[in-house]
Amino acid sequence: MKIGSPTPTRRQLISGAASLVAGSVAMPTIICAQSRKSAKLSVGRQPYAAGNSPVTQRMIDNKMLEKAAAELGYDVAIDWRDYPSALPMVEAFISGNLDIGMWGNTPIVRLLAQGQPINVLSVGEGHMRFVLLTRKGLPIRSIADLKGKTVGALVGGDPYNALSQMLLCELGNADPRAFDIRIVNTPTQAQAASVPDGMDAAVAIYPAFLKAQAEIGVVGIMNSFGYSEAGYDGPAGKGEGHLLPGAKKSKFFPDGYYLHRSFWISSDRIVGTDAGLGEAFLVASQRAVAELVKEKPGDIAKSVEKYWGLDPALGARVVDDEVLFQRGWTWPTEGDAAAITQISQFMVEGKLIPKPLEWNKVKSAFAKAGPLLRKAYDATGKVPAESGFTDQKAKDLRGLPAWQADQWKAPA
Repeated sequence: MKIGSPTPTRRQLISGAASLVAGSVAMPTIICAQSRKSAKLSVGRQPYAAGNSPVTQRMIDNKMLEKAAAELGYDVAIDWRDYPSALPMVEAFISGNLDIGMWGNTPIVRLLAQGQPINVLSVGEGHMRFVLLTRKGLPIRSIADLKGKTVGALVGGDPYNALSQMLLCELGNADPRAFDIRIVNTPTQAQAASVPDGMDAAVAIYPAFLKAQAEIGVVGIMNSFGYSEAGYDGPAGKGEGHLLPGAKKSKFFPDGYYLHRSFWISSDRIVGTDAGLGEAFLVASQRAVAELVKEKPGDIAKSVEKYWGLDPALGARVVDDEVLFQRGWTWPTEGDAAAITQISQFMVEGKLIPKPLEWNKVKSAFAKAGPLLRKAYDATGKVPAESGFTDQKAKDLRGLPAWQADQWKAPA
């Protein structure tokens, strides 16, 4: 202040102070906007499958991943890619052409057995029902009728693995060749569900089966949950809803013959140099699940009707099966990881891999994402409470979350 200048009034002092405060608030916002890191992210999904479809659709429609990334300092351009099955997605990932993808236990076991560097982010979907089906008029009423027949299944994928577990529990051997069963690879679920000429039966995911049942009248025989479908006629009785005699022999009972989980997998960059993108993906997907569980199953199904091809009433059956919506959260657990190890043992019996996975190799696939998972869990409201992970009354296989993987114990 110059000597002799007028003394500032109280109003001028308050006004000046307000300007300083406003400037101090605005400045960090400008700096934050200017310092955001531009990034590109490619994400593969399987919209014709189960729970990942409505979850990713909600993320896409509401730009939830972009918003979560912005909160963590990224301006991200997202390349969402739709895949008909796991195989082409796995190939893109291995070639370095995909940052985040989602596939089931079988490809994960294969990649880990080959020593591929993969990181498990979270559960993409789970508890999917696989159905053994046939065309009308064919003399197949139980799994024993497959002997000497030709069966369509996605080789190297979960449908084939589910079939091998059905064979193991019901007929005593996981290898189709033991029963002179010829397997034909069916790269899409729509193809499998149609049971084309040249096949006597097939294994398809539930959404594809329901669509084919409604449109062309295929007949379900049994499902991976361990129950008969409408076309069954065998030791358990006739028709649908019978618990099949071998189901209780499964290590996954009461989940069924096969404990299906599909996981979101990422490259090292997404849990390393660009870990913020991995955290943003985890936050956005959990927020999407939290929103969807508040809605009616039919409304969730309607949001992906263009992919599933099911009216909301039929689509609601797929939603009701989904472990993400039963749980209300996406975090991978000790039980989910143990399923990978146990399934690798069954894949040895089915002659898909030479030896089962080591438990430490499975744990290491979850390790890098552990800190990101904990941050995302805290940021989205800590759902469930910590006791929810080890709830003995839960209907699905759980355990300690992945950020406590150092406490995980090898499955018996």
